[in-house]
Amino acid sequence: MPSLELTQVSELAGAILDEVETAVIGKREPLTMVLGGILAGGHVLLEDFPGLGKTLAARSFAQTLGLDFARAQFTPDLLPADLTGSFIFDQRVNEFSFRHGPLFTGLLLADEINRTPPKTQAALLEAMQERQVTVEGETFPLPRPFHVLATANPVEYEGTYPLPEAQLDRFMLQISFGYPTADEEWEVLSRRLARRQEDQTLRAIVDADTLLKMQEAIERVTVDESVGRYCVALAAATRRHAHALMGSSPRGALALMLVARSFAVIEGRDYVTPDDVKAVAVPVLAHRVAVKPELWMSNASGASVVAAVLASVPTPAALEADATTT
Repeated sequence: MPSLELTQVSELAGAILDEVETAVIGKREPLTMVLGGILAGGHVLLEDFPGLGKTLAARSFAQTLGLDFARAQFTPDLLPADLTGSFIFDQRVNEFSFRHGPLFTGLLLADEINRTPPKTQAALLEAMQERQVTVEGETFPLPRPFHVLATANPVEYEGTYPLPEAQLDRFMLQISFGYPTADEEWEVLSRRLARRQEDQTLRAIVDADTLLKMQEAIERVTVDESVGRYCVALAAATRRHAHALMGSSPRGALALMLVARSFAVIEGRDYVTPDDVKAVAVPVLAHRVAVKPELWMSNASGASVVAAVLASVPTPAALEADATTT
């Protein structure tokens, strides 16, 4: 298959979002962020209260992206081998053979990831970062593309385990859908009545090979040095903020640039502006910022730190002017 032009990638991204939005109603902005994370080659954490469409969104993206789909329900008794797979003795050939776990797929829905203990959460780390798993000293590569869409209930919700900072940092974005408006909620009900069945099947807009081509095309997007340094400045400013116990790592600055690049293409441009960086800054950086314990009972949060940083760090003025004239 020949390489894709950026205009084609933009059109396909719009079609994917339109199709997903037929199932997940009224959430265009967070859905755009999820797609931006996937196009940037990353993994996405969907954190919100139960019943707000997190699992539905993950399943819908798997269908529209044409990826092999697997779901792992994270429970307190889930073991690492339940994710990675294990060696099983095959009596027919009198030897051990490896049986693949749900990690060997195109898109893994890690459902309610914070309901399982840290030992099993940690089993995802190698798969997410290295795109491979190691079982009994033997390494198995995962298929490409491989993406994790994880859902989580807020930590305040009973029966959850906070995700370790190392694992949070490996999610490119953390996104909350929030409650729908009354009109959007009625739209959900009316569409369910109209289709007269629970399941909803979406069209596959692309397939795995096309998704890889889209990701390759985004690598050609122009990023001005001033925009790259702006990403670095934002990440560094979170480390110096008075409310921050721990700020964003350099991985956060890199993720900010990569997601801004994808966002620019979804918006129909082949270059990144500071506004693209601002648009994705909170979902990319907020979960990487830990606030000081004495502020836990206040309104201070990672999102408020990032919002303050966006207001204080100077925007690259020259590029902003260029963007308004083009």
